[in-house]
Order: sequence, then structure tokens, then C-alpha cells
Amino acid sequence: MTYDSAPIFGFNEAKPAIVREVVKRVVDSVKDARLVLNDAAYLEARRVGANGGAAYSEWRALAASLGRMTDGELRANVERLAERHAWDVAGNFDPRVYKLASRAMAPVLGTLLSPRSALRNLHRMTGLDALDDRIIVQGPVDQLRGLARKGTLVFTPTHLSNLDSVVFGFALERAGLPPATYGAGKNLFTNPVLSFFMHNLGAYRVDRRLKHALYKDVLKAYSTVLLERGYHSLFFPGGTRSRSGAVERRLKLGLAGTGIEAFGRTAEQGKPQRVFFVPATINYLLTLEAETLIDDFLQEEGKARYIIEDDESTRIGRVAAFSQKLLGLDAACVIRFSAPLDCFGNRVADDGTSRDARDRHVLPESYLVGARGEPQRDPRRDAQYTRELGLAICAAFKRDTVVMPTHVVATAAFSELRKVLGHSDLFALLGERDGVRVTRQRMQRSLEELLGRLERAEDAGELVLAPGLRGARADAVLASALRAFAGYHASPVLSLGATDVVLESTRLLFYYQNRLAAHGLAFDAVAPPAKAA
Repeated sequence: MTYDSAPIFGFNEAKPAIVREVVKRVVDSVKDARLVLNDAAYLEARRVGANGGAAYSEWRALAASLGRMTDGELRANVERLAERHAWDVAGNFDPRVYKLASRAMAPVLGTLLSPRSALRNLHRMTGLDALDDRIIVQGPVDQLRGLARKGTLVFTPTHLSNLDSVVFGFALERAGLPPATYGAGKNLFTNPVLSFFMHNLGAYRVDRRLKHALYKDVLKAYSTVLLERGYHSLFFPGGTRSRSGAVERRLKLGLAGTGIEAFGRTAEQGKPQRVFFVPATINYLLTLEAETLIDDFLQEEGKARYIIEDDESTRIGRVAAFSQKLLGLDAACVIRFSAPLDCFGNRVADDGTSRDARDRHVLPESYLVGARGEPQRDPRRDAQYTRELGLAICAAFKRDTVVMPTHVVATAAFSELRKVLGHSDLFALLGERDGVRVTRQRMQRSLEELLGRLERAEDAGELVLAPGLRGARADAVLASALRAFAGYHASPVLSLGATDVVLESTRLLFYYQNRLAAHGLAFDAVAPPAKAA
């Protein structure tokens, strides 16, 4: 099978049948239609509010009429709402747009990042090679190409920026992997350029404002049906961008569970469609929205916000500045694919077979066998399998975190900040706004020590160093980080004095050092802080 014959290239023709199947499954799964409709009407009326006009009136009218409806009318209304949501969610795939993007991914990416700059420099960007030194792809790509022909791939990367899906799409293309469907926040479709490519390259819309159970069931059913039909998929198991900059340690596993359900349904039919999960890390020298995200993390009221409407990704000037930095720095982003897993967290061999922790061959179907000795779905059992899969994905995130120079320097600088101030209270540390000075000699010693620890951690398979970091001199790593930081963030992160290093922005240093927190190499805002040295 060639990738241009993969199921996604015929998606538009299959979409009506996919929507019908989604609606049928959702309707068939409803046990109490009146309860489901009341939940939707109440939550939607509350969301749109009395100023919601026709939408508010519609939901209020539905709520008021539920008590008078017959069973048939209740079912018809569930079907009507499920169909409305399914069509709104359903994506689109235009092979012509995909081929255009494949031939000119570099200018496409450049246009998305910086429309004005890209148009001025379009003649210099002739294809994928234009981004090879900026966006580096690592991992077992040969194995993944083979598995893409044996089953369905589900990519589950870390999530730092609204640009992740665009950058990850480049990584798939560069690795010779097939395109994937993926869920994208409906708010992202307001950007006309980004929306055009997402709408035509398999993205389906996720409206995170909708909290009622019927909508969530539609999303899960849609994901399940796609996987059963062999559509490779991408979703961010962290659920939203990492506010702190840290590698995700807790996942939202609803869509991960659809992988087990899809495999179970096909196994019940006697035609098991293998589903392979592929964790991956997206690692940037700089993060576009770092300032807004870390501020949101540090504010208690901000922790509850799922959608940030006014971050840097909505400001053309900041996006342009970021893109200029990205396209001007070598190894500005590293996408690293992890070893693939089956639905139950087992390692997958090159031939597609599953291997347990003792490297024994196991049949994935055996995990689904019920009391009758045949594959049988069991929601409680499968939920436990999903939790175990989540732990395996988190472990892969940690192992395949790629440490960038900005992470190293921020970690060393934040450690020195704690030593200078003599305490470990996070908010007191972040309250230092005037710029703490550390001698270059002291900073260099701290960097040398940290680089040694990082090399030992890489030798132990606990993380990965970015290209050029292993064996690098401390002064060279500091210079690399300063070059990356310079001229992008609104507040300077670090600067050099005559004999010292000035720690200009403690909150941004905290954000970038958080990338190493899970490894015990940086101050951890999640775990109880250790006593300062």
C-alpha cells in the first residue's frame, strides 16, 4: 500500500457513512434519552446565557418540552442533536491540498508562522530541505513506516504550542509517514490561513466549550470509527498545552480509550485491526506562547482556563518574531518519535507483534477475552487498560524528552537564583523582578555540573540531548541559549554583564527549566521542593 492510497485519501467520499455510523452508535448507547437531552439543554442554555438569542431560546424550549415528549420523540431529538454535532465535528481531506503542502511544506509552514516574511522570501524556500536544519525528526521512523501498513497508528505527542499540529505534520511528511486525522480546537479555525490547511488536511473540530455528555459521546464515537476504518490519528493526550512548560505527567485518556474500543470492536468481528500508539515529544528552543502560558499557570484562577483566547499565537507581530527566530536557528525544534506501543502498553516489534515486559510474545486479542472465551468489550476492564497505557505513554515522554540549550541554561540559572536568595519558596523566587546577578564563573561551573549530569542521564536512557549538546563547552551552551532568547520574548530572559550573567525574567527561566523537572534535575513546582543548596 502506498500512502496516497491510504484510507484518508478517500475520506470525503466516506464521510457521510462515517457520520451515519457515529450517530447510530451514539443513539444506540443512550439509556435515558430524557436525561441526556435535559443535560444538554441545561448546560447549553447556561453556556450561551440569556443574551444568546435564538440559541438560548432553542435550548430553553427543548428543556420545557421534555416532559411531554414520547419515547419516539425523545429518540428523534437525540438523533437530531447527535447528527448536528457529528457533522460539525467531521473533518475534511483534500488530496490536492495535501500534495501542494507536501511539495512546498517549507513555504506553507513559513506562511503559517509569518505570512509577510514568507511572501518576501518565498523564492528562497524551495521545499522540505529548507527546514531540515531547523526542524529535526528523530526516532524509529523505519519501523513506523512498516507498522503503518500493518495497522492504524495513533500519534500521541506532548503539547506546548498552538503550532504543534502544523510542526508535527511537517515531521510526518519528512519521516515518510502517512497523514493523520487530528482534533483541533474550534477556536483555531478562526485564523483563515491556518483554518484552510487544517480544514483540508484531516483536522476535525473540537468545541471545548461544549460540556454535555452527548457531545463527548459523539467525539469518542467519531474517533473510534475512524480508527476502525484504518485512519491514522493524532491527538494530544495532555488535553491542552502544558502551561508550565513541563513534560506531561498526567493525561486525559478519553480518546486513548477509543483505541482499545476500536481494536475490541474489530476483534469481535473476527477481523482485528491492530492499533499502534506512538508517543512523541515536540521540543522547542523557544515556545511561542511561553509568557502567557506561564502566567496562566502561576495564577490560581488561570489554572481553570482551558482555552486562552488572547495568547501570542493570536498576535501577528509575536508570531512573526517567533518565526524569524525559528527559521534563523539550527535545531530550533526536535520532534522525537518514541518506540510504538500496543493498546495495552506493550512494546511492538518490527513485525507488528506485541512483546511484554519480559520480551515474550503476547496476543493483544487475549486481553479482550471474556467469560465465554471470545473477545468481549468490558468498559471497566478497558478503563484500567487505558490507565496502564497512559502510564506507558508518560514514561515514553520522559525518556524521549530532548533537552535543548535553553532548558539547560534556564535550569542552571534558576538553581543559582535559589542559591543567591537562600530559599525555595516559588512565589518569593518569582517575585524578584530587578534582575539577580551571578558571576560568569559561577554560572559556568553550574552549567558544567549540569551538563555532566545530563550526559549520565542520557547514558542511562532517561532523556535525550539535543544535537550538539553532548560534549559541548559550558560557554558555548550559554552563548547558544542567549542567541535563542535574544530578541524574541517581550521581557529579556538573560543578559551578559561585564563579569556576570543577569537573570532578567525569573518566570521565563522557571518556564524553560520546568522541562527537566520530571527528571529530578530542576526545581519541581509539582513535587515538594528540596531545600536550597
